[in-house]
Amino acid sequence: MTYQKVNYTDVEQVGDAMHFLREPLDTNQVGVTVARCKPGWNGRKHDHTDNEHEEVYVLIEGEATVVVDGESVPMETGDAIRIPAEATRQIRNGDTESAFVLVSAPEFDADDDWETSGFVG
Repeated sequence: MTYQKVNYTDVEQVGDAMHFLREPLDTNQVGVTVARCKPGWNGRKHDHTDNEHEEVYVLIEGEATVVVDGESVPMETGDAIRIPAEATRQIRNGDTESAFVLVSAPEFDADDDWETSGFVG
């Protein structure tokens, strides 16, 4: 098989919000998590200095705040934010349910080639 397919709802939820998809998708270079955040839910403050993973949070439903190095960044449906590995981050959900797709990967040197001509859409 050349691909892996998984529905995030089939992956056990961790910490009342997170569905970690890296292992079920058998990825080596990228992590993907779906976070379904209940009203008033707060994520754990953390960074990724040790594994040098930058992250992109895409809010696909609802409204929430992402706190990055102590700065509150209001998010609404469709917003995306890039967070460097060394920055402390935390999701703080508001009064309604929200849903994020979180993508993480090791940072790479900007001088490295990254082929984008194959992307369609």
